[in-house]
Amino acid sequence: MTTSRSRRPRVVCHMAASVDGRIVVDGWPASIAAAVRREYELVHASYEADAWICGRVTMEPFAGAVRSEAEVAREHAGAARDDFLAPGEHDSFAFAIDASGRLAWESNDIDGDHVVAILSERVSDDYLAFLRDRGVSYLLAGTRDIDLPLALEKIGERFDVRTLMLEGGGRINGAMLRAGLIDEVSLLVAPVADGRIGTPALFDIEDQEATPLRLTLAGVAERPNGGLWLRYDVTTGTAD
Repeated sequence: MTTSRSRRPRVVCHMAASVDGRIVVDGWPASIAAAVRREYELVHASYEADAWICGRVTMEPFAGAVRSEAEVAREHAGAARDDFLAPGEHDSFAFAIDASGRLAWESNDIDGDHVVAILSERVSDDYLAFLRDRGVSYLLAGTRDIDLPLALEKIGERFDVRTLMLEGGGRINGAMLRAGLIDEVSLLVAPVADGRIGTPALFDIEDQEATPLRLTLAGVAERPNGGLWLRYDVTTGTAD
């Protein structure tokens, strides 16, 4: 008996954070914030990844518009539908996790990366037609919420993505961590003590029974302007 090999890509959670783990750069000293953004892009490029992925909130500025509550409320209740791969040659991708189909994309491209929406089956036929008209590819994964393992399998199978950079907010990062879908954490630590209560952290998991995971140090490098680049392999299992 043979089993099929997983097609999911290697996932690197690449983030920048203050020394207390906060990830909202806005409000940091301007010189530090600018330096962090430069270093962030340099490290991102060093992975030579095929794609990056974020949640809906992070993707809103890139989409350019959002749909109304009335539009989002029109949900599909019929048979399952097929994924859509927009025509054309695409070498790199930006994946947007958007379970309810709230993002009203004005373009199918972000700085040369082809946009692919990750949707649940509840989104309406009208919204799928809108995406096809805009040339935005989409994958359907999950009935109402996103089935993250299925989504990653489809990303690997449909788009042949081998390395995927996870660059979301704390909630999507936390959901991916809890699902065992992160292989490496790439963390730029800025010389900033944030301290703002309620500011998103690197990983946010609301379930109080979530189990902390051991990380294995893979590398430490000093970066310009007093920052550090920490690399960790994610180990399955609990902390000692």
